[in-house]
This record gives sequence, C-alpha cells and structure tokens, in this order.
Amino acid sequence: MDHDLDAMTREQLISEVRKLRAGVRAHRDATGHDLCWHHPQLWDLLPEQAGKPPIVPAWPQFMRGCIAYRASLDAQCPGATRSEQEYGGKP
Repeated sequence: MDHDLDAMTREQLISEVRKLRAGVRAHRDATGHDLCWHHPQLWDLLPEQAGKPPIVPAWPQFMRGCIAYRASLDAQCPGATRSEQEYGGKP
C-alpha cells in the first residue's frame, strides 16, 4: 500500500512527513464545536482514496455516540477549559 514511499527521495520523504504532521496537528488542535466534525481533509493526505463514503449512524445512535465522546473528554481532559459558546452553523 505504501510502495510509493520506496521511490521517494529523502527530500520528498521529508516533505511528505511535514505535510502529514501539519494535518495531524490541524486535527489535534481542533477545539470547541470543531471537535464534532467529519475531517475528510485529514484523509485526503493519503495518496489513496477510501473508495466509499463513511457509514453514518442513525440519529439516536449518533447522539448517544456524541454524548459518550463528550463524556470521554471529561475523563481524558478533566482540566480543559469549558466553553458555553453556541454552535455557529458552519459546515
């Protein structure tokens, strides 16, 4: 799957690593309501496409997952600053 790496020069590999690190940092640094969004731009950093759209849970299951995710933030980031900012409607 990663055979394209074998043909890259050192400089190309360094460029690829920098691009991937920038994508991971952008995803890691998401905050507020941006934590809830689908991030296809992160997946677009891979040379191959997934080939199929994601499976999207029905609303009740999705909302339970959102609540579980938010609860996990309390457990994993108990000292994180809390915001009362409302969702602004950006896609």
